[in-house]
Parts: sequence; C-alpha cells; structure tokens
Amino acid sequence: MTTMRLWFTKTGEAAYISLLDLQRVMQRAFKRSGLPVWYTQGFNPHIYMTFSAPLALGQESLCESLDFKTEAESFDWAAGCGLLTSCLPGGIKAVKIEPAGMDPGCIAAACYTWTADAGAVENARLAAEAYNAADTVPVQKKSKHKKVKEIDLKQYLPALHWAKQPDGTAAAQVTLPAGSTLTVNPALVLSWLCEHSALQPWQIRILRTGLCTGEGKAFR
Repeated sequence: MTTMRLWFTKTGEAAYISLLDLQRVMQRAFKRSGLPVWYTQGFNPHIYMTFSAPLALGQESLCESLDFKTEAESFDWAAGCGLLTSCLPGGIKAVKIEPAGMDPGCIAAACYTWTADAGAVENARLAAEAYNAADTVPVQKKSKHKKVKEIDLKQYLPALHWAKQPDGTAAAQVTLPAGSTLTVNPALVLSWLCEHSALQPWQIRILRTGLCTGEGKAFR
C-alpha cells in the first residue's frame, strides 16, 4: 500500500468551505472520480485522508495537500488530477498527485502573500506603521481545547512591510508559525491591524503560498 499526496488550490469562494465540509467534498469527489483510493475496513468504510496544516476559514491557498492511500501498483495520476478536478467545486483544483514525501509533522511555518485593495493601500500603510512602532503586540489566542492564552505577535512577525504593485494594490510577504505545537492564524494579525487603523478585514486578501519545515526547507 502506498501513501499518495494530493496538492490542490483553494481560492475564491472556496475559501469559505470549512475543514469539515472540505473533508466531505473530497470524499465525494474521490468517489465520483473513480480514482483507486483505499477505504478503511470495518462497519463504516471511508476513504482515509489526512490534511496537512489545514487552512483557516476565509483564507486562500495555492499549496494545500492531503494524503490518502492506494493499493494500485500503477496508475496515471496526472490524468487522475483532471478527473478529480472535474468532480470538485469551483475554486478547488487538483494540481498534482504524487507519492507522499515529508511527514506533515515536520511543518513548522506557513508563508503568505497579503494583498491590500487599491482603495485600502493608505490604511494598510498606516496600520503597518502602527504595528512596526509597537514594542509588543499582545493578542488572545484560543487553543483547540478553547483555552485562551496571551501571545506577543512581535515574537513571530517582528515587522510588516507593504510593497506597491503595478495594479495599484499593495502586497506584503508574511511568514507565521503553522506547526503541531504552535500555529498563529494570520487573522490574529489582521484583527490587530484593523483595531488600530481604519483598515477593514475584507480589504485584505490572505493567500497561503507555501509551507516550511523548522529548517526552512519547503514542505514537499
């Protein structure tokens, strides 16, 4: 049995599909596509799937992945990508299916491109100035068990800088922890920026562009 890794994008309206709903979407898409996936044994067989560093609701990504198992010794997985995409909703596209490489447990950080709308560039700049000038940026972070603790965002994102783009927007490159022991949701940073400026959450697009290991290597 081989563990395969599906790489897919999740953009546009698909950003508002929760992880639980995404699991259902993928289960149905795999079944409809006819790909040779392995089902768990027992009273209620289902497709074994593991998502790597699940994406927060409302955020987009070019590098989502899930692992599944197959007993097929030979299959055209490149063609399988097309079959799977045809069964997926708009905004979700299968990019590549390949044997799983690194263990998802080695993921330590996520890289994002933030884009400010053309009409929000000045507010984004002022928000970044306030963030950069602050000695500490304390925020309340909830754990999976709904416990609340205070963290200082400055420990993980020392500064935020925007670069104007040819289309009038502004972009910022942001890297934050995204591991099994610590994950910092970009929404925590954005919430602080909006509280300290006239910036509005809907004026910023958060796009995940990559996942990294603790050594700084790209997750593959």
